Amino acid sequence: MIESLKKEKLYNYCDSSIFKFNTTKDLESLDEIIGQRRASQTIEFATQIRKDGYNIFAMGPTGSGKQTAVMNHIKQKAKEEPTPDDVCYVNNFLDSRKPTIITLPPTKGSEFKNDIDELIDDLESNILLVFDSDDYKNQKEATNETYRLKENELFNILAQEAKNMDISFLKSAEGYGFAPVNDKNEILTSEEYNSIDEDKKIKIQKSISFLQKRLQETLREISKLRKANQKEIKNLKKFVAQEVTKQLVEELRLKYSKNEKIQKFLLDIEEDVVQNVDDFLHQEAPSGFFAPPRVKSARENPLFRKYRVNLFISRTEKGAPVIYEDNPTYQNLIGHIEHIAQFGTLLTDFSLIKAGTFHKANGGYLILDARKLLMQPYGWEGLKRVLRSKEIRIESLEQLLSVTRTTSLEPEPIKIDFKVVLIGERMLYYLLYRYDPEFKELFKAVADFEDDMQKDEENLMLYARVIATVAQKHEILPLCPSAVAKVIEYSSRLTEDSNKLSANIGKVTEILEEADFLTRKNKKEVIGKDEIREAIENKKYRNNRINEKIQEMIEDGTIMIDVDGYAVGQINGLSVMSLGDFMFAKPTKITAKTRIGSGKIIDIEREVELGGPLHSKGVMILSSFLGARYARNEPFSLNASLVFEQSYGSVDGDSASSAELYAILSSLADIPINQSFAVTGSVNQHGRIQAIGGVNEKIEGFFDICKIKGLNGKQGVIIPKANIKNLMLKEEVVNAVENNRFFIYAIETIDEGMELLTGKNAGKLLEDGNFEEDSINALVEKKLQSYASKQQARKSLITEAIRD
Repeated sequence: MIESLKKEKLYNYCDSSIFKFNTTKDLESLDEIIGQRRASQTIEFATQIRKDGYNIFAMGPTGSGKQTAVMNHIKQKAKEEPTPDDVCYVNNFLDSRKPTIITLPPTKGSEFKNDIDELIDDLESNILLVFDSDDYKNQKEATNETYRLKENELFNILAQEAKNMDISFLKSAEGYGFAPVNDKNEILTSEEYNSIDEDKKIKIQKSISFLQKRLQETLREISKLRKANQKEIKNLKKFVAQEVTKQLVEELRLKYSKNEKIQKFLLDIEEDVVQNVDDFLHQEAPSGFFAPPRVKSARENPLFRKYRVNLFISRTEKGAPVIYEDNPTYQNLIGHIEHIAQFGTLLTDFSLIKAGTFHKANGGYLILDARKLLMQPYGWEGLKRVLRSKEIRIESLEQLLSVTRTTSLEPEPIKIDFKVVLIGERMLYYLLYRYDPEFKELFKAVADFEDDMQKDEENLMLYARVIATVAQKHEILPLCPSAVAKVIEYSSRLTEDSNKLSANIGKVTEILEEADFLTRKNKKEVIGKDEIREAIENKKYRNNRINEKIQEMIEDGTIMIDVDGYAVGQINGLSVMSLGDFMFAKPTKITAKTRIGSGKIIDIEREVELGGPLHSKGVMILSSFLGARYARNEPFSLNASLVFEQSYGSVDGDSASSAELYAILSSLADIPINQSFAVTGSVNQHGRIQAIGGVNEKIEGFFDICKIKGLNGKQGVIIPKANIKNLMLKEEVVNAVENNRFFIYAIETIDEGMELLTGKNAGKLLEDGNFEEDSINALVEKKLQSYASKQQARKSLITEAIRD
């Protein structure tokens, strides 16, 4: 006879005496990954190998702490790795649309930027000082004086020629002119000019005409002289500017002598300053409503922005960067180019190029949430393009999609050298692997995080340290050893295995936070076992509304469930419902009807399209089992119908297949089933009972109904023996079993279950091929034989009728 399970099998208690600390405050925090050897080895391998495509996909259930574990593991490793270079963008003086990159050792980028800013300030002050000096003014004045003398000499020659012709050369603000003069070298008046003879007038006119031509020639010569003067002054400016700039730049040229790009940049600055020295000399700010604010120094002057340095990436922390991007939009990943609105126009330059997450993680590690990445338009495609091309090219979405054709910057691409870690659920990994052909080439390393870990003494101590770490991180009060033990027991309940611990640290953290609230509310300083228990019960109560409504309907008879008495072809099954992260069970009355037929079991749930494929599979297994056991030598002449009474939703899973089989056998043998029992477990073709899920919820669900209707000391649940290790029942059930008010039986075969349910011998198969007399199996076989005989007789009558 099968015996009821004892208390020791129903709950795997954690002995708090193994913990040798007063509170978790005494424990050191734990940064390593526990119980995740496979995932740890994958991460270690993938971070060391330097071949293409060995990026990591860390997969596991939500709340398993995989992100924290990955971050901690990689941060420890990153500390030992070299710090990548600083990156600067500078103006390309040959093509300002294509800014160039300058890389420097870590922390040197900021120093270089400051050096250039100081250079700009020094250039402005020194150039203004030199060009305001007496030396420069004297040189400039001497040059101008030389050309003025030459200009005056040309005018004097022209004036002498005019004098020789009795003509006066006139200069005024309005221009130049000629006029005849008398013997006293005085300009003729109108009366004097009209009084001279015609021949002399003609001579004067010819002389003036000639002189006009000579004036044009002279003016052309003077124009050449003035251009030469301006050129010489410009050359003087360039020479002076070059001397000043060369002296100031030389110091930086020596400081950064080993960086070829900086050498070229300094040379470009020097040449551009010389060419545009007037920008330093004429800085009168425009006035009026649209005038920009005055700048305090040259480095802030928009005219000198082209000389500045855009410190794109600055490495201030030692080691390789470890970056987690919480909002992986395309722009956040790739980087973007900002614009400034000015007079209705959008302007930009190299100083407005902003780094993306790819740039920040370059030389280190980038961690992304796979689901968030896939939810962002073009985020996933952007990541793949960067990993394929091995460079980061900053492009806006408008450019990428060719939506706009406006001219924009084309910054020099940056070569990449970083590992990507995607974190997501297993289903995401399998979907990407199947439907994205590039995924398998880019993410060759899979860190598969376990859902649970073994509940041995070593892991118990480590788990205590995990609890201590969570408490410290979330500012939770310390826990006493008994509270830690209770959390560990809750962890085993989460994983549905009394011999394992859950890796879902997220759910454990929720309980710790609620227990912390209760402890502080009670003005205590240490979280105890009672606070943990209360936190667990409170969490259940908040989510238990639907379950309580169902229990109320069972109590008032709306949903018909019997917990005592006997009935033929009727049994209490147990189904699990999951709402969010809360799971509960409810009893379901399963009934069976049998009659003569063609060997078909009608699953009414499937016929009305409420039954899922797994449930249908379980029903088909019943047909195979019945035919193989009871119709070995005769046709299987049975029609049976199965139904979940008062079930109005979908039904799936095969955990009720053993209960359905018991109902059919009861109907065939015409033997009543004890309604004090509820049954769960699937069955195979050989009649062996197989493990199912949600065993704790199912037992507790039926216990709650029995308690509502009245415990009579006969009620219980029959479960698969393979599920004993999954038992972590609530204290109320354990106490009821200990006091013989409720029973839990674990079985391996259908025969064991039938004996418990009916109180009759199932019956073994004897050597003569028959079952023991008056056993359940013998009665079932006899009924099926009678069905077969009647079916055969019926066919014979039909055949004879056809012949007649």
